[in-house]
Amino acid sequence: MEKLQQLQGVAAPLPRANIDTDIITPMARLNTAGKHNMHEFAFEPLRFLADGSENPDFVLNKQAYRNAKILIAGRNFGCGSSRETAVWGIRGLGIRCVIAESFGDIFFNNCFQNSVLPIRLPAETVAELMTEASGDQGNMQFQLDVASRTLTTPSGRVITFDLSPDRQIALLEGLDEIAQTLKDDADTTAFQDKDRTARPWIHELHQIE
Repeated sequence: MEKLQQLQGVAAPLPRANIDTDIITPMARLNTAGKHNMHEFAFEPLRFLADGSENPDFVLNKQAYRNAKILIAGRNFGCGSSRETAVWGIRGLGIRCVIAESFGDIFFNNCFQNSVLPIRLPAETVAELMTEASGDQGNMQFQLDVASRTLTTPSGRVITFDLSPDRQIALLEGLDEIAQTLKDDADTTAFQDKDRTARPWIHELHQIE
């Protein structure tokens, strides 16, 4: 998994609540797109018009926000059915951080498996960030630092966000859940060796089975 240590980029404001995983990656596309091109259909109902052309009113289609690395979203972002494809689609668009008042639980957890940082902040703070991002129009950039757990806005405001130590390390070192487990492989082996000496009958029974 790719590391996420620091990030500097434009933040796109998307002040719509309850954007679910079917909006982020529509069900009809799950059998026709893979992990590496799911972004082509990300936000399809909002991003494109009925004739297939881009919706000029959708924020990520606006020139100032086409290369946004941060998405500031409405509450309950990523709710709905469980599908990791939603994070694949967002990640494929180049977005590495999503800020919202709240998230769908499974979407929130899937973000960490794909080197995307979801940040929960109070509704008032999210609204203020959206206002700053809207006024910025892509001319100035936000800065994210995972080690210090801080977000710095174009105006110089510094916001600290919550991030558990294990997830912080996973992002900084680029570790998915399997890689995190393997970090403890030496300790696991040492415990097993010690246990074989202390309780040999347990391991003998295991071998018989």
